[in-house]
Amino acid sequence: MTKKEIRRMVKERRQSLLPEKERAASEKICSYVCSLPEYKEADVIYCYVDYNHEVFTWPIMERAMKDGKRVAVPRVDGKDMDFYYITAQADLEPGYFGIREPKTGLLKAIEEEALFLMPGVAFDRAHHRVGYGGGFYDRYLEKHPKLRTVALAYECQMFEAVPFEEFDIRPSVLITEVGISRLGGKE
Repeated sequence: MTKKEIRRMVKERRQSLLPEKERAASEKICSYVCSLPEYKEADVIYCYVDYNHEVFTWPIMERAMKDGKRVAVPRVDGKDMDFYYITAQADLEPGYFGIREPKTGLLKAIEEEALFLMPGVAFDRAHHRVGYGGGFYDRYLEKHPKLRTVALAYECQMFEAVPFEEFDIRPSVLITEVGISRLGGKE
């Protein structure tokens, strides 16, 4: 399958999830994230803002803030993406493609050793990732190689194999509602 075909298929799969199943799966994924040693050790969490039936991330961000962690979310500017600290949903406004982004004027996150929660359209068991096609996450991670990467997805986004390029950055940890997978082994 091509990336375009996979993107279309996954969009249909996610849109067909019943709201209660989507919510329950997101809650399970959130509990897995918060159980990770990487989460417990992190002072800063870089996290995407969910959009269009992605795994819900606000509960993770809210929990992180309650746990005394700083939370940063992405804002796109042209071909670049940077992360900015937030403390509440009120810090967000519609941005790139209607995705909520941090408002202008918030402090830019510059930590190099933080937990990095990333989205994706589709994944395989070897942690290859099909993104949305903009390359924002690969470019950002290439510039910030010390970030500990964790991808979040529903099981319906998993494939036996997905197309990938050698330069694509694979997340170290992949979490679905079924469990936690680490490169090189499963928890």
